[in-house]
Amino acid sequence: MRILNIKKVTVAVIVIAAVQTACKKPLYETEPIGRDINYTFDVLDSIGTQAEGFLTDIYASGIPRGYNRIANDVLDAGSDDAVSSASSTQIERFLTGQISPVNVVDGVWENSYSTIRKVNIFLANIDKVPHKDPQVITFWKTEARLLRAIAYFEMIKRYGGVPMIGDKVLTVDDDLELAKNSYEECVEYIVKECDEVIPLARPIIVAENNGDYGRLHKGVAYALKARVLLYAASKLNNPSNDAGKWARAAQASKDLIDLNIYALDPIYLNVFVGISPEVILSRTASPNSNLETLNAPIGYTGTVESSGRTSPTQELVDAFGMVNGKAIKEAGSGYNPASPYDNRDPRFYHTIFFDGVYWLNRPIETFDGGLDRPVPAKNVQTRTGYYMRKFLWDGYNGAGARPTQYIEINHNFPVFRYAEVLLNYAEAINEAANNASNRQEAINQLIALRERAGIAKGSTPGYDYGLKLAMNQAELREAIRNERRVEMAFEEQRFWDIRRWKIAEEVLNGSLHGVRITKTGTGASAVYSYDFNDEVLKVNFEPKMYHYPFPLSEILKNQNLIQPEGWQN
Repeated sequence: MRILNIKKVTVAVIVIAAVQTACKKPLYETEPIGRDINYTFDVLDSIGTQAEGFLTDIYASGIPRGYNRIANDVLDAGSDDAVSSASSTQIERFLTGQISPVNVVDGVWENSYSTIRKVNIFLANIDKVPHKDPQVITFWKTEARLLRAIAYFEMIKRYGGVPMIGDKVLTVDDDLELAKNSYEECVEYIVKECDEVIPLARPIIVAENNGDYGRLHKGVAYALKARVLLYAASKLNNPSNDAGKWARAAQASKDLIDLNIYALDPIYLNVFVGISPEVILSRTASPNSNLETLNAPIGYTGTVESSGRTSPTQELVDAFGMVNGKAIKEAGSGYNPASPYDNRDPRFYHTIFFDGVYWLNRPIETFDGGLDRPVPAKNVQTRTGYYMRKFLWDGYNGAGARPTQYIEINHNFPVFRYAEVLLNYAEAINEAANNASNRQEAINQLIALRERAGIAKGSTPGYDYGLKLAMNQAELREAIRNERRVEMAFEEQRFWDIRRWKIAEEVLNGSLHGVRITKTGTGASAVYSYDFNDEVLKVNFEPKMYHYPFPLSEILKNQNLIQPEGWQN
């Protein structure tokens, strides 16, 4: 099997393009299928060239893009972890309470139904192709079904319940004013698809199988099921805190762990700057420096000047503990506010650009008037005193001269990775039953992550890697949530976590902060003072914002489509 090129340009079916431009019918409907289908699913194509191209096109729209995908901002800039360095951006609407049925921040509704329709067309026609290897056809079918399941999940975490189409390719003769299914019905559909796909899908692909890297496989079905059930068990979707839902989520993660195929990459940085055996699914891309151009501190240049779009908040910075595993405000942590970036959790240095850290051939300067925070300010520069470092690499291996500008690398966004599975399992098993055995099992997952990160084991009785071993359920819940925050920063987790936990009302009301650094003197005698309470943005989150509103254009087309709670008026 040749390498799947997600960016491959394929022959387009005219009817599919109509999904993007339909103005009188809901987006899950389009014009009747045209003659191009017979070319795409050719009865004489013994290797399915055109059909595979059609499937590749579904990959291009069906795998979440990640990174700076919302008008050049990361999704986590709509959480308490970051703000956009630009002002009045689309992503900022999530922080200032300005989303509405007419202010659609992302195109997931349109993209997901387009993906679902393409999958249904593929499944309805692929058996016409007389491929010489029937196993390949079976694999392609499972890939298509998983792409459809991912599309539904992308919608239900935004909207709750949505209209379910099943396998049908809708036409203008069908009843198109579909009511939405319940959230629970959508969850069970996705889980059923994953369960049915697992015995049929291609074997699990790890980094060594580069020929198929990027394709969907058994591991993706396990990982998707685990995440879907975790979200379904969380407070937003499980207000009665049904322990059975948590137990089901825990078992789904344990099933993947028990395969004994995946493991944590020994080097944390490797997960984000190439191909890692820890990654279950990534959205692949050719080597490029787009991330650096968008996110590197503004004083750096590659082929063009960097724009520094992502400003991590002081709230995120403070979530990172110390190398001994203790929180910065915890007794014995060793945190010194006069040298705030010394001896921190090693993951901090791979996640945040802060004043004084070396990158390329010089230290970052985010003090007032520094190269990366000039005075007067540029139109776009850090608003918090920090820039996002995660996913960016300068090619320096610790020997020889440092590179003078950033380089092109494989930026493969990790859609699912094993570290998340461990965190999912820890959270679910802690909530499933309040007992010492479950808590110890959850703590073991956090210890594995901290050990890999390089946190010191320590010798304090009752602690391992800075974790108190005798935590109650509530204490462990907070430890798991913070571990998830620092481990998964900027991987499109925090945005959804604060919603499914129903804590967005707490963390997104008031203000988000950054640091103001004043430098006095020059050279070795320079003195730096820090103000960690610099307010950068007033934020507001209303309860109705736990779900997106349906686009007004879709409501006008379908009188049976009822807005989520709080958006009806």
